[in-house]
Amino acid sequence: MTAVAAAGRGAHRAPVRRLTVLYDAQCPLCAFVRDWLTGQRQLVPLDTVPAGSPEARRRFPALDHAATLEEITVVGDGGQIYRGPGAWIACLWALAEHRPLAYRLSTPSGLRVARGAVLAAAKYRGARWRRGAAKPGREAYGGRSGWAYDPANGWIHLGAPACDSGCAVPD
Repeated sequence: MTAVAAAGRGAHRAPVRRLTVLYDAQCPLCAFVRDWLTGQRQLVPLDTVPAGSPEARRRFPALDHAATLEEITVVGDGGQIYRGPGAWIACLWALAEHRPLAYRLSTPSGLRVARGAVLAAAKYRGARWRRGAAKPGREAYGGRSGWAYDPANGWIHLGAPACDSGCAVPD
C-alpha cells in the first residue's frame, strides 16, 4: 500500500492501529460499502465519517476536504493518508477475511485491478450525478435540511429562503 505521509511526522513509519474512512454520505454505493465495512470482522478498527462533514474537518483540519468528496480517502491514526486504490486496499487490509486479498492487490498487477474497481465506482457516481441536477463537489450535498456542501467553504447552513429585502419566509 502506498500512503502519503504527513510532512515531518514520520507517518510512513508509524504503525497503523486505527483507520478513518471518509465516505460520500450522499452516494448510495458509498453508504453500502460503509455498511459492509462496518459489518466485517476488523483486525484494525475502522471509523467511518462523512467526507467534508464538520466531524471530518474537526478530526483532520489540514486535509483537503474538497478532494475527499472526489476520491475515497482513508486516514491512519499515525497521519497516513491513502487515496484512490490505496484507500480501498487499506480498507481490505483492516478486515480479517480480506487481508490476504489486500496483499495480493498491493502488487503491481493487483494494483491495476484495484484501480479498475475504483474507476468503476467513480463511473457509477458520475452517472448518478449526471442524472441529477448537481455535480460532485458543487453544492451537490444540499437538501431539505437546509445544509449544503460548498467546496470553498465546507458545510454551510442555507437556512430558510429570504425575500428580496432579506426577511425570512415563514414556514
